[in-house]
Amino acid sequence: MQSLKGTKTEQNILSAFIGESQARNKYTFWASTAEKEGFVQIARIFIETAEQEREHAKRLFNFLEGGEVTVSATAPAGVVGTTLENLRQAAAGENHEWQHMYPEFAKTAREEGFPLIAAVMESIAVAEKYHAERYEAFIKRLEENSMWVQESPTTWKCLNCGFIVVSKNAPEKCPACAHPKAYFARLEESF
Repeated sequence: MQSLKGTKTEQNILSAFIGESQARNKYTFWASTAEKEGFVQIARIFIETAEQEREHAKRLFNFLEGGEVTVSATAPAGVVGTTLENLRQAAAGENHEWQHMYPEFAKTAREEGFPLIAAVMESIAVAEKYHAERYEAFIKRLEENSMWVQESPTTWKCLNCGFIVVSKNAPEKCPACAHPKAYFARLEESF
């Protein structure tokens, strides 16, 4: 691969690295808030997503060749709000990344002769879209007060012990381990 030094792609990689690093830290802060507010599943999703953002940052960082790179970037100086506010901030950031930032960065990389970097950025955009969709689903559930309620019976899983129950509502308390309703999530089998 040709050298990145002095290219717009090098600057874009560093900007994306900075953004992914910031998102990772915000998500860990917001996970604490979600847990304190009784949203264990959302807290775990924030932590899971934070680790995925770390992997994006690592992949991008490994393309850099060292030295000093100057970038001019605007970053959201968000605050730690309520879980709903934090989810809205997270969804907005993820939507920006997959709809605008990564497609633009990939286009530049391809134009500058870095097809591998372009492909990586396009692949990261796929993950960012999923992150946004997941956050938006939680926003909807919180706004509709349906975090632990469903119109038709669904399978609920205790995130602490694995107890499973089919019901319209998550149990107030897990009959197996006595953890509160906050530990229940809709079971989504992916095996």
